[in-house]
Amino acid sequence: MIAAFTLSAFPDAAPMDGLFGGILIGLAAALMLLGAGRIAGVSGIAARATGISDSGMSTSSAWMFLIGLPVGAAIVAIASGGMEPSFASPIYLIVAGLLVGVGTRLGSGCTSGHGVCGVSRLSQRSIVATLTFMAAGIATVAIMNAAGLEVLP
Repeated sequence: MIAAFTLSAFPDAAPMDGLFGGILIGLAAALMLLGAGRIAGVSGIAARATGISDSGMSTSSAWMFLIGLPVGAAIVAIASGGMEPSFASPIYLIVAGLLVGVGTRLGSGCTSGHGVCGVSRLSQRSIVATLTFMAAGIATVAIMNAAGLEVLP
């Protein structure tokens, strides 16, 4: 944790970690836009890496970007003394992954492309997409809570 600052209503929250992470995400998105002329939308980059799309960056660059995501997370975990991971059940992960994949194709992008890059460029399409992502996430959590379903083991 970067600082010991917490929120009393949310004892597990780490707002300074979130702030630092958000700054790094914004910096990475800006560097990709300014340096490569590309928007850092992960679903589009994944589509390029897997051959679903043939536009955008080179396939090797797309793979390096995708490989860098977990490698960067591992470096942070090691540097910060490690983390204890917890995952949802495999069925939740599979269903969620499929729904996210379908949603990113229908929405022409993902939260990183629309939410980080599109909203910062004041793209009306991205603002609507991001509001839709947020509403769907809030509704999903509300429905799961009302049904007594727990995501984490």
